[in-house]
Amino acid sequence: MTTPIYYVNSTPHIGHAYTTVAADILARHQRQRGRDAFLLTGVDEHASKVARVAAEQGLAPQTYADRIVEAWRALPARLGVAPDFFIRTSDDGHKRFVQEFLQRIRDNGRDDIYQDVYAGLYCVGCEAFKTEAELVDGKCPEHDVEPEWIEERNWFFRLSAYQERLLALYDERSDFVLPAFRANEARSFIAGGLQDFSISREGLSWGIPIPWDRGQVAYVWADALVNYLSALTYARPGENLIPRYWPAVRHLLAKDILRFHCVYWPAMLLAAGYDVPRQLFVHGYLLLDDRKISKSLGNTVDPLDLVDVYGPDAVRFWCARSVSFGQDGTASVDGVRERYERELGNDLGNLLSRTTAMVARYRDGVVPQSPSPTSEVAMILEPLGADVAVRLDAFDLTGALERIWEVVRGLNRHVETAAPWQLAKDEARAEKLDRVLYDLVDGLRAVAIALASYLPDTSGRILEALGQPPDLDWNGVAYGRTRAVDGLAPAAPLFPRLDERAPSA
Repeated sequence: MTTPIYYVNSTPHIGHAYTTVAADILARHQRQRGRDAFLLTGVDEHASKVARVAAEQGLAPQTYADRIVEAWRALPARLGVAPDFFIRTSDDGHKRFVQEFLQRIRDNGRDDIYQDVYAGLYCVGCEAFKTEAELVDGKCPEHDVEPEWIEERNWFFRLSAYQERLLALYDERSDFVLPAFRANEARSFIAGGLQDFSISREGLSWGIPIPWDRGQVAYVWADALVNYLSALTYARPGENLIPRYWPAVRHLLAKDILRFHCVYWPAMLLAAGYDVPRQLFVHGYLLLDDRKISKSLGNTVDPLDLVDVYGPDAVRFWCARSVSFGQDGTASVDGVRERYERELGNDLGNLLSRTTAMVARYRDGVVPQSPSPTSEVAMILEPLGADVAVRLDAFDLTGALERIWEVVRGLNRHVETAAPWQLAKDEARAEKLDRVLYDLVDGLRAVAIALASYLPDTSGRILEALGQPPDLDWNGVAYGRTRAVDGLAPAAPLFPRLDERAPSA
């Protein structure tokens, strides 16, 4: 069975880390269920702003891009993200494919590419043309700058010719774009009438040359979007992965680029003779003081600073836990600390410490083999695997994590109500103590597997502390799978107490 591919482009600030972490959680989860998942991330480099900054520093654009790309590469690894491929749009393989892709559109016999003069406003921050209606007080609302006036002769894509096909696509596939209100936004834009758009820029050297007109380069969005296909042609040397993965693809993207992904991209694919992606999920912004986190606005939070203090798993947890995925939400560095101490440290970490300490103290490190299918823990674990899988298939990362945390809280309540320390005082209640200790170990084992896509390092440490094999197969999210253990010792703290030097926003 072919599984979704989760795509995301990332740059080193927390807004992009948010998408990167989400994609990694989804891809890891699919693999736990035995599915073939491929995670792509990377950088789009052929932007006017890259060329401008390079010029300001007296560098060639490629030299500048080569210098800063390592910061972008570092972000996924430092966040515990394991992409299958990291693409740069300056890769030779990508450039070749873009030229072939654009040539396919030009040669499709429908006159979808033509030349004309464009005159209008252009926001370099968005790398997008703007209408007066899209501006607020004459400025781009995303970047708070006045767009530049551009007038040049370009090559255009006849987007208007695809209006009816796009409307039919949205009507036939109600889940093509999620959440539904984002699909409605995209469909309304299409129904309002589509305007052709420029796919080239004149007089620029930084970019991919138009194959039939070397005096022009591809417009950045006619270049960057194609990476989702191009990467599959050279990510594995000598192997074309397009037949394996396309079109069973899921895109993850922020709402500011909805129009490019949900309107321009499917139209270009249809024009070039490719199937459209299976699904696009559009999430909201992480906000800082109610403003979008953006490098160009100067209000970024460096996720690597957070990782240095809290560790990658805590930052991943915060990204998925603090804001309902898909909605806008306010980012707070204090929120990272609060989640770290209360939920990770107290709810999960103390549960593991108490459980292993009680097994070591009351049963000399031997985990009793006393499962009871009618126990309270068996009841709360039974639906967990299916519930989490359904939520993650629907991109509900926050809801799936809350479902797991319901079990964590249930296990903590079980400790308090069962009171193993009281049972240990009465030899006649030894059998009940065995059941309680087994249930706590087994519940933690199942939780560790359920959490593995969110907290990959922590999950492994929990299983190791419980003396269980590092098997993350999703079938293990069930009751009664704990293996016999002899010599269990009290676990070290999963999330040690912090000093007071956490970075602040």
